[in-house]
Amino acid sequence: MPAKTIGLIAAMPDEVRPLLRRVGPVEKHREGHFTRYRFVLHDVGVTLIESGMGPLRAAQAAEALAETSPAAIVSFGFGGAVLPGLEAGDLVVGTGCWRAVDGGLRPQGGVDRSLAAEVLDGIGASLNRVTPGEIITSEKILTKRSFAPLLPPDLHAPVLDMETAAVAETTARYGIPLVALRAVSDGAREELSFTLDEFTDHDMNIRLTKVLATILRKPRIVPQLIRLARNTRLAGAALATAVLATTNILVTRPE
Repeated sequence: MPAKTIGLIAAMPDEVRPLLRRVGPVEKHREGHFTRYRFVLHDVGVTLIESGMGPLRAAQAAEALAETSPAAIVSFGFGGAVLPGLEAGDLVVGTGCWRAVDGGLRPQGGVDRSLAAEVLDGIGASLNRVTPGEIITSEKILTKRSFAPLLPPDLHAPVLDMETAAVAETTARYGIPLVALRAVSDGAREELSFTLDEFTDHDMNIRLTKVLATILRKPRIVPQLIRLARNTRLAGAALATAVLATTNILVTRPE
């Protein structure tokens, strides 16, 4: 495989699958909690780690990638819009990163702003709805109604996720450029009526038995789950296009 490599990190199969359908031959390996994929794009080796959900898994995946000294890392996945203006399928290129802590925000360095600007310029032709934005990482699903008033008024296009800040902390420590991409899976008006604890085990793996038990207990969430499934298909397609365009930018960028 070529000497220069690019690292990719995403949490869930639904975030990874649309991209894998659009690349060439893929090597797949299970390594502990992770699934690692290797393929070549534009004559450059790419390693993608499907980390599983949450900041701990994301940090471990970022550490594993960072130890291979990639030229850059792209963290991508779904995110929830906090304020009106972003809709399902919109793509946010992170220009800043924050941690949600104790009812407020703490800045997290590591996102490469100059590289984000290059990506924004480069992927506009591939996607219709792309915007710079701030990515806020939380360890749990937050109620947008209660969280939105806590945001600084000048925060542009904020989206919630559970991984980016953990990846950013690791890449900052290793000095590896990071691009953070989030596709909106649920708009600001969509409040999720379930918690991850209701769907996952203690390692944050989704368990079908727990999902079914939650549906039986809360049948009102069925329409929401149907909308979320449709929205994640839109978001997954946007992510695949964005990651391919971003990778093209990275491989042609001088080191």
